[in-house]
Amino acid sequence: MIRHWGALCLALAGVSALCLPVAAASPAQGAVVRRTSYGIPHILAADYRGLGLGLGYAFAEDNACVMADIAVTLSAERSRWFGPDAAGASGSSNLDSDLYHQRVNQSHVVERLLAAPQGPSQQARNLVRGYVAGYNRYLAEKGVANLPDPACRGAGWVRPITELDVWRRTYQVAEFTGGEAMQEPIVSAQPPGAALQATTPVQLRRTEQSPGSNGIGLGRAATTGGTGMVLGNPHFLWQDDWRFYQQQLTIPGQLNVSGAAMSGLPVVVIGHTDRLGWTHTSAEAQTVTLTKLSLVPGDPTSYLVDGQTRHMTAEPVTVSVRQNDGTITQVTRTLYGTPDGPVVEDPGPLEWSATTAYVLHDANADNLRVIDQWLAIGRARSVGELQAALVRHQGLPWVNTIAADATGTTYYGDIQMVPHVTDAQRARCGTGPDIGIVILDGSRAACGWGNDPDAIVPGRFGPGRLPSLIRADHVSNSNDSPWLANPAAPLTGYPSIVGDSGTERSPRTRLGLDMIADRLDGSDGLGAPGFTLSTLQATMLGNRNLTAEQGRAAIVAMCQANPTLTARNGQPVDVRAACAALAGWNGTGDTGPKSRGALLWRAFIELARRPGVNLWRMPFDPADPVHTPRGINAEDPIARQAFADTVQAFNSANVPVDVPLDAVQQYEGIPVQGCSGPEGCFNVISVPGRPGPIGAIPHGSSFIMAVELTRTGPRMRTIQLYSQSADRTSPHHTDQTRLYAGKQWVTGLFTEPEIARDPNLVTRVVLG
Repeated sequence: MIRHWGALCLALAGVSALCLPVAAASPAQGAVVRRTSYGIPHILAADYRGLGLGLGYAFAEDNACVMADIAVTLSAERSRWFGPDAAGASGSSNLDSDLYHQRVNQSHVVERLLAAPQGPSQQARNLVRGYVAGYNRYLAEKGVANLPDPACRGAGWVRPITELDVWRRTYQVAEFTGGEAMQEPIVSAQPPGAALQATTPVQLRRTEQSPGSNGIGLGRAATTGGTGMVLGNPHFLWQDDWRFYQQQLTIPGQLNVSGAAMSGLPVVVIGHTDRLGWTHTSAEAQTVTLTKLSLVPGDPTSYLVDGQTRHMTAEPVTVSVRQNDGTITQVTRTLYGTPDGPVVEDPGPLEWSATTAYVLHDANADNLRVIDQWLAIGRARSVGELQAALVRHQGLPWVNTIAADATGTTYYGDIQMVPHVTDAQRARCGTGPDIGIVILDGSRAACGWGNDPDAIVPGRFGPGRLPSLIRADHVSNSNDSPWLANPAAPLTGYPSIVGDSGTERSPRTRLGLDMIADRLDGSDGLGAPGFTLSTLQATMLGNRNLTAEQGRAAIVAMCQANPTLTARNGQPVDVRAACAALAGWNGTGDTGPKSRGALLWRAFIELARRPGVNLWRMPFDPADPVHTPRGINAEDPIARQAFADTVQAFNSANVPVDVPLDAVQQYEGIPVQGCSGPEGCFNVISVPGRPGPIGAIPHGSSFIMAVELTRTGPRMRTIQLYSQSADRTSPHHTDQTRLYAGKQWVTGLFTEPEIARDPNLVTRVVLG
């Protein structure tokens, strides 16, 4: 409802008293929702319940169907409504998703964590309670039959949500790199001889094609104004259930934070206060281990620990399934586990045999602290307060933190949930198979996780054992280990389960460090040395491609000298057209006429990274990790063969070798600039290089934030690549996407005068 406005003076956190327009009804009765340009809501309330009320209502206006779909997933009802085979939000089938979530639900783990003495604070509970009330208020006012989004209008699966739904969503986010990522291996794990067999290999370690992020923190020695700056660039999933949503949350005198969060979380996950900005990147640290069980001969559901027999739990899990004729049937499957966690199985090295089984042990299996953690970060106004919040709550599940404050101090920290497995323990208890994650011998009790006195949860490393760095120049991370958060001060000495050191960095990491160095010495062509807000934006959207910079000219020279190359299958391939396309390409992730050749290069790099290719002329040198390896070796015969194979693949798919990026990277028909991480692109859009029809963008740059923290307040620019709303009928479904296509940004509005001056301001009071 729209109210008439009077005036009220409120003292906002960190700023002097301001006279604000307020509704005739006191904010103590609910929340004031101010929407500015591009539909960004700014929620003002007197308490946490009111804050949640306003945010839940605003989110429902934009994404009611998204929240309804999340609730269906977490209630284990996807198969009931959509059938068993369609892909669920995790990429698993609906049936696998339901069996996994029903197992979680009937374990009552979320309810136990809520009831625990160390459970969520009253502020967090009130925030969730209000969020639920706000979403349900909108649903009741509109009615399911009249929802604006045809994707769920009148659908039987749309219902009011509960507080438990939101807490389950919170737990799902915490479990994103654990059980949530292992749904099929968990629900397919069956004793030897069972008819059901797992079909998906276990994949828990990050790869360069996994969802990731970039984060840069700039300090007073790196900025022309002596301020702090932060660039946040998460490369998260683009599917509706994992979209970011922009918001500002304000309780005068208590909280004033702006940024974005994943759908269904009533907090700011990446953002800024008046004097601090922060972002997160997916960490290299392993958040899970596997326990290798030695089974009792003749009994594959019993195992030995120190010679003593123990029995797995065997839990029947039942879900409802809609058949093709519309009837609803029940599917029951028995799932197995131990005190460490669920049994997992894949068709390869982790097979459940007569002698061996494997169990997933997840450091976030009891983590419901994330809302309190991000609330505490959102109240911080300095790097010191941020670090104290991380140490106090220890609730970050699988991310690094990169930050800067108004004093020009920067921070990098990997203070998150990490299993307490020391290097000595890995040497003593580690076992195969080698699949890239820690596997511990489960036949010895002494091989269980250890403890630290400063860890608030047993079995995890305490903050004192995890790496962090405070600098006045810069810190950054692009999903590699903490080692080169700042090359001038390499981080070492942390447990190897956190990450490696002294090893080759990804092309994207090397490019990010090169971008910082080029801006600091002014060699990037953007003006005088040092960062300003505008040069930070330009650096972000420069769309540089490191492998193209280091090797395109060599490949062009090679193919110009060899117009016919031999493919792997022995067939000759005419590469003249492909050679011309690469010669005319500008070597970046820009869209437009100069992007012809970009997809060809991406496909070539993917093939050139296969085993046997001597890709680099200058190999990795640990003494020069930022600049090596470098220089693509165009004379390598296998690299030449990879180029021929690439051209052959385009020809076989009837895709022109000079197809522009505009034709293959789109959102709702709008070209999306960017390129892939393995190419050495910073602004990642993870569309595969193989030629074929246009598909959905699986993940990549999503919410981009550039913020400068000055002594007089923050200056922020943002882009939400897929815009605020998943509703195709909404004016905010593609408005920011079109901005992004033109390399334009949204000017962030933080103070009350800034919000009041927005020409598109619309205000609503939600009473509660």
